[in-house]
Amino acid sequence: MSTTARSDHPAPPDTTTLPDSTALPDSTALRAERDVPLIDSEASAPASQPLADSAIPASATETSGWTSRLIRVGSVVAAIGVWQLLTANDVRAGLRFDTLPTVTEIVAEFGEHLGAGQYYLDVAQSLIRIVTGFGLAAVVGVAAGIGLGRSRLLADVFGPLAELVRPIPAIALVPVAILLFPSDESGIVFITFTASLFPVLVSTRHATRALPTIWEDAVRTLGASRREVLTRVVVPGILPGVFSGLSVGMGVAWICLISAEMISGRLGIGYRTWQSYTIVDYPAVFVGMITIGVLGFLTSGIVELAGRRATRWLPREVSA
Repeated sequence: MSTTARSDHPAPPDTTTLPDSTALPDSTALRAERDVPLIDSEASAPASQPLADSAIPASATETSGWTSRLIRVGSVVAAIGVWQLLTANDVRAGLRFDTLPTVTEIVAEFGEHLGAGQYYLDVAQSLIRIVTGFGLAAVVGVAAGIGLGRSRLLADVFGPLAELVRPIPAIALVPVAILLFPSDESGIVFITFTASLFPVLVSTRHATRALPTIWEDAVRTLGASRREVLTRVVVPGILPGVFSGLSVGMGVAWICLISAEMISGRLGIGYRTWQSYTIVDYPAVFVGMITIGVLGFLTSGIVELAGRRATRWLPREVSA
């Protein structure tokens, strides 16, 4: 009998010769790669995090704003400097700058006007007329624009009449205003009202017709009344178009107001500017022109500011 014990079980495999991962079959390797998630720094970032927050610092936006303001002021200063250079040197290069007053003469004349009470009375009178005429045009124009845009009957009755009157320049209605109204003041306000009415009316009408009908259908399915549709859908939806018309109407109102004051006024910036021209006081003429420009700029800025405040819910473009 042999003394060596024979085992019926096979010997355990040598652990030092385990196969490397590269020796795995192809299917196993592909399955292993599929089960391991890939981690990407860009893909792992939250999708809701806007990249622009970190890309555009607040200081860059502030710097861009100050740069824009400096450019605007610089353009005005440059224009004044060119005017002084051409008029002080009596330049004649196709245009006769030697007949125009210099900047220093206009500034001296402006100082005299600022010290006189008549200047402030004229400014106040023109502002009263523009506020009255433009305010009435804003109310009537918006209401008429909504009515013409939403009612087929109103559009058929008043639409042709509005289109016939709209091309007539408001200043051409001065004889009608003189014959129709008992006082010159009422006639000037009527001219201002007519001039600013149609830009507001047409812009409001187009904005009303451009509203998507699905907005009104959606609120009606929720049980909204016609009044709620008007106040919650129509009016907010047309605000951008309304303020575009108001901005244009303000500029046209100033043009026609000054023209009406020159023709039939007794007070106001337009009347005083024309009087200065008739007595050949050209520095005073330019004082009136500058005053008109400043008042128009301020009133248009008020309309623009009111429009931005009323449409704060609209998305704004980010300037580069």
